[in-house]
Amino acid sequence: MTLAHARIGQRLTVTRVGGERSFRRRLMELGLVPGTPVELVGVAPLGDPIELLVRGCSLSIRRGEALWVSVQRQDGGAAGCCDAEAPSVDAAPACGSCGSR
Repeated sequence: MTLAHARIGQRLTVTRVGGERSFRRRLMELGLVPGTPVELVGVAPLGDPIELLVRGCSLSIRRGEALWVSVQRQDGGAAGCCDAEAPSVDAAPACGSCGSR
């Protein structure tokens, strides 16, 4: 699952950060590294950006960027809208089952 498909209040763990190298580095510098607990705190009125709680700090990122962050629920279950896997680094980010972006 990707961070873009999470629901408000879900507690997740980052499993992978995809995208181009400079993009990955930027997200990882903001604290989104594999193994880090993350909570989706809120969504802007028009659905973008999303607000995250990462290591005690509030962080807002675009939904398109969140598509590149693979997560799993902290209880080990699926994290969001469907059971699709995260996109590969070269693939355009989209949910494989429901097609949402």
